[in-house]
Amino acid sequence: MKQIIKKSGLYITVILLFSACKKITDINTNPTAASADQVQVEYFIDNSIIHAQMNPGVSERAFILYWAAAGHQISDADGATFSWGSYSDEWIGEYYDNQSGALNTINSAIDVANQQITAGTQKEYTNNLMQVARIWRAYLISEMSDCFGPMPTTAFQGKNPEFDDVKSVYYYLFDELKDATSKMDLSITSVPSDVSKEDPAYAFDFTKWEAYGNSLRLRLAMRLSEVDPAKAQAEFEDAATGSLLTDKSQTFQIQEKKGWDDLSGMYSRSWYQAPEAVTFNNLVVNLGSVTSQAQIPSVISDPAEQDSAMIRLKPADYAGQYYPVQLTTKTNNPFSGYWLDGLPYTIDPRAYEIFYMPGNSKDASFPSAGYVTATTTGNVKDVNNNVIKTIDGKYTWNPTPDGNWGTKGDWHNTLFQGEDIGSTTSMAPSLKNQFRTQTAKRVFFGPWETYFLLAEGAVRGWTTPVDAQTAYETGIAKSFEYWGTSSYLGTYLASTDYNRDGTSVSWTNTTEPGNTHMMNFVDGLTGAPGTVAINYPVNNLYENGAVRNDHLTKIITQKFIAQTPWLPLETWSDHRRLGLPFFENVVLEGPIQTLPTLTSSNYMTSNVAFFPQRMKYPSGLKNSNVTGYNQAVTDLGGTDEILTPLWWAQH
Repeated sequence: MKQIIKKSGLYITVILLFSACKKITDINTNPTAASADQVQVEYFIDNSIIHAQMNPGVSERAFILYWAAAGHQISDADGATFSWGSYSDEWIGEYYDNQSGALNTINSAIDVANQQITAGTQKEYTNNLMQVARIWRAYLISEMSDCFGPMPTTAFQGKNPEFDDVKSVYYYLFDELKDATSKMDLSITSVPSDVSKEDPAYAFDFTKWEAYGNSLRLRLAMRLSEVDPAKAQAEFEDAATGSLLTDKSQTFQIQEKKGWDDLSGMYSRSWYQAPEAVTFNNLVVNLGSVTSQAQIPSVISDPAEQDSAMIRLKPADYAGQYYPVQLTTKTNNPFSGYWLDGLPYTIDPRAYEIFYMPGNSKDASFPSAGYVTATTTGNVKDVNNNVIKTIDGKYTWNPTPDGNWGTKGDWHNTLFQGEDIGSTTSMAPSLKNQFRTQTAKRVFFGPWETYFLLAEGAVRGWTTPVDAQTAYETGIAKSFEYWGTSSYLGTYLASTDYNRDGTSVSWTNTTEPGNTHMMNFVDGLTGAPGTVAINYPVNNLYENGAVRNDHLTKIITQKFIAQTPWLPLETWSDHRRLGLPFFENVVLEGPIQTLPTLTSSNYMTSNVAFFPQRMKYPSGLKNSNVTGYNQAVTDLGGTDEILTPLWWAQH
């Protein structure tokens, strides 16, 4: 289980007196009681954006243990997280209070701007700063609503807030984003340098803020595609007529920094191995026709190690070594029980940019600190805990499954984590070093997402400024540009190869792959070769499991890959909305009390009840604002539980 980390400090700005980082359960204090001419709007904006990054104590609990687990990009090394309904009221409370503080502060920005405009003391750019604050507030409210459900849209009025149902929240956000972007004066092309430095995202480039606001509206409009399609279409089409976030230079991203404060890295906690998730692996293996052989020279710097990796390349039709006793099999992951004793023949080139190859410890991309070591050997044991054989995981490629491994947990840990269960080896591909050093930029919105949203809108028959195929292929191109893999783009876009879920890249190839594909394998204990019919997974949450390679599946597959590892909340939201891409069930080698409907008789099927749908409200809300809490639960339309779907999600 996770180590409990202690707070050692918070980010402090020059406006600490007025930053008002209050809990939302304690918002009956007006943070702008000070005279408006004593504070500046940009300070509040800066403080809110930075505070929303979450210090390591908050980000560990929310971003890693909840979003990443629910979003299926990265697995938890011990397999027991939010993905199977694990929950901590204390951890959720910390996130809730942190983001409420960011909301409180951005409301202060808007209030101060209004006061200055009313008093006639505003600067030329004050109105634009107010619109920036409204756009950022819309994002913050949407983030919290997508996590919890009903949220306040108006607060900070000297009393506990009233909660609005999710539909009302979204309608409010649409109005805010439309109005704020329309009131941005783009003739103001610069602000003083001491002001621009208070915007860690765009340095108050108002054209970029306008584009972000419109693209954010596309994201939120698409969220309603299944429950309120007419409103979704109207808002989407209207937003799409404006300027959009379509270029790498417009990426909404925040520079991380070393230390322990609100700008510390999302993945900076050294005790997290952050291994590749099964969902991500099934999406990228065999996808795109770009061979591992072609990629090895660019992802392994040492020539001798390149040769070692080349030896471990496996054919496209090879499933791996089969260990049905040692590895988990009670899940609908079609490759459960198989251990790939080498590198896949073809793989999406972004995979090797995000996750390191096990054994590539001489490379700068390999984590240099924490519990991750260069060890790649592990022991395979029998049911009596006797060592049968030792295997070497160097230059192999196997994701880590989430769930209850039961008695197989010890074998799994031994196989993938070495003899010392308290430490982590590099036997499973895990996040590269650049994500752990607190020197990266955390992405909130990239240009690829705009294009994938436009592609989905076009597929739905909505009016878009670009056709579906062009938007889809441009989205991939923008993602490849971000990862520096554009040299593979032509081969990738033309590929008709199916990944492990039965989806290909080529837009024009919508032929279904069939239900099974023949693979070769080796018995892990005897070494005897064999052939097996591997079933493509049946995604009961989308088109009754009969469709694996239509245009929408392609779009969401590419969107999922492109959003990794920075936007797990979005991949979780897409799955809640559409059931796409295919999420395997957590393994069920032992009972999971928090998923009572997942049983040994139905674990091969997909069901909404097998996946977390939301975070529970923290007990602090109920204790301090019982009226607001009861209102929120009533508007939720179900019990305040993790498995209660939100209004816009599948039911």
